[in-house]
Amino acid sequence: MPLSKTLEKFGIRKARSGKVRDLYYWKNELWMVTSDRVSAFDYVLAEEIPSKGIVLNQIALGWFERTSVICPSALLSEELPMEIDLPEWKGRLMRVLPCDPLPVEFIARGYLVGGAWKEYLEKGTAGGHKLPRGLTYGSPLPEPLFTPTTKAKQGHDLPLDEESAKEIIGENYEFLKNLTLELYLHGKSYAFNKGLILLDTKFEFGIREGKIFLIDELITPDSSRFWLREDFERDKGHCPHYDKQILRHYLEKTGWNKQPPPPRLSEEIIKEMQARYKEVLARLFPERFEKVISLIN
Repeated sequence: MPLSKTLEKFGIRKARSGKVRDLYYWKNELWMVTSDRVSAFDYVLAEEIPSKGIVLNQIALGWFERTSVICPSALLSEELPMEIDLPEWKGRLMRVLPCDPLPVEFIARGYLVGGAWKEYLEKGTAGGHKLPRGLTYGSPLPEPLFTPTTKAKQGHDLPLDEESAKEIIGENYEFLKNLTLELYLHGKSYAFNKGLILLDTKFEFGIREGKIFLIDELITPDSSRFWLREDFERDKGHCPHYDKQILRHYLEKTGWNKQPPPPRLSEEIIKEMQARYKEVLARLFPERFEKVISLIN
């Protein structure tokens, strides 16, 4: 039976598709199904990364479990109701409470990489925060930084200074800033013990009935930067990435001007992303890796 007919049979209604996730309504729930699509520089690429959606979903689910003592999430279940048979969604599904998402990306940075490094070279700051002189690429920051951005529906997210962020977030600004940093420090410590360096990450929050919930994905290679701890201890920076930065580097090396259409992906880069994303899941949550290994091989 075609997927559309199966969904209709069980009263599952398509809400919308994002760059990576497809959203559906069922009764009073929102269902997020993580696809194998991949995006970079605001474009969804033509090629998919086989099994990527399952790996990302399992990583996010593992983190939602671990961080529940810090902040409740909107997650209800990762399992389909017994009466609904959709094997193509196995390992990819999150059933969540619908929330009103806050229009901000809550970003925490612990190391001097990415846009923070570019800003440091130009201004000696990162996210507007003054930093000591003499730092090098990949240096641990003196303390983690909160560097929120807008959450653009189209185009690039833009950095927010403190006053602008307060205006958007409102009375919950200080609470969510501190919560973002607490979640990052928890994730950084756990990842370190699993052999990974969590360089930076973003969080998203939603509000339902006046309460704040973690929503969307959580500390995945699509929303974070990771290095292997052994690489970092040996090289102190410029380590191979175990996140979507692999793809960004590949696209930039092609000389692409970041106008449509994006370049095609080689079989080599597809396999490299598959392998590195699996490595992150296997290190962070080996029990989940074993659980879904038949689905991702």
